[in-house]
Amino acid sequence: MEVRRLRYLVRLAEHRSFTRAAASLHIAQPALSQQIRLLERELGAELVERRPTGVTLTAVGEVAVTEAQQVLDRIDRAERAIRNAATGQAGRLRVAYTRSAPGGVAAELVDRFRRHHPDVDLALTTGWTARNLHELRTGSLDAAFVRTPLELHDLRCVPLTTEELLLAVPSGHALGPVRTVRRDQIEGEPVVLWPRENAPGMYDRIVHQLWPGSSPRVVREEPDDEQLLRAVAGGAGIAPVPGPRARSLRTRGVRLKHLAAPRPTVDLALAYHPDTTPALDHFLELCAQIAGLRG
Repeated sequence: MEVRRLRYLVRLAEHRSFTRAAASLHIAQPALSQQIRLLERELGAELVERRPTGVTLTAVGEVAVTEAQQVLDRIDRAERAIRNAATGQAGRLRVAYTRSAPGGVAAELVDRFRRHHPDVDLALTTGWTARNLHELRTGSLDAAFVRTPLELHDLRCVPLTTEELLLAVPSGHALGPVRTVRRDQIEGEPVVLWPRENAPGMYDRIVHQLWPGSSPRVVREEPDDEQLLRAVAGGAGIAPVPGPRARSLRTRGVRLKHLAAPRPTVDLALAYHPDTTPALDHFLELCAQIAGLRG
């Protein structure tokens, strides 16, 4: 059964006239009449009664029009969904935050994407940089926020922003009254950090910037910044934390200190597989816009 003939039947039912229906369809009236007869022959039933005053649907015709309209509505929805998926206006996008930056630029980007592409199903998770990269490589993610530097041969990366690294100290620590901490003042201090395997590049960059020529005396490891700051509040040691994350947590018993110039920094980027989808392309466009505004 041709979909075109179903559309003709519905239009004829709307106008109750072959002449007016044919005009609205931009076809000749005899052509419309022929197509309706072919549909009746195909269905084995008379669908319309042709009268001098117009067209009346038969009982079978009423059923046919109702069913035809449902079929056409479904086809129209399918066409829109396919078209939207092809242009990135619909579909599914799987993105992971990094635990050290669940808010800030990452959240701003996600919020903008949702506003501009409300029909895209955005599936969000959170993980460390190393895990996010693994999920990208296995195909479980389309994109992931990560901490650089990274060695990427099979993935691509878009820089987003640079954040100052602050030093978290217990409120009763000797460095509490110090406004700007020098690097020599933290040599030998007990340090709380997260496991290096979570983000090796970021870890090594932090160590290089804060303890140049030496190594931190790590006395405790915690899985994330929230637990790390709680350990600092409890007096376990000092800890370097990205500024936006540390300020957002506002942990009682912790003071945040700037370090002397050159002030240490960490970078946030978005990693993704080079085989992009239309939805991911739109996400990357927003990344470029945000990076440009902050650059």
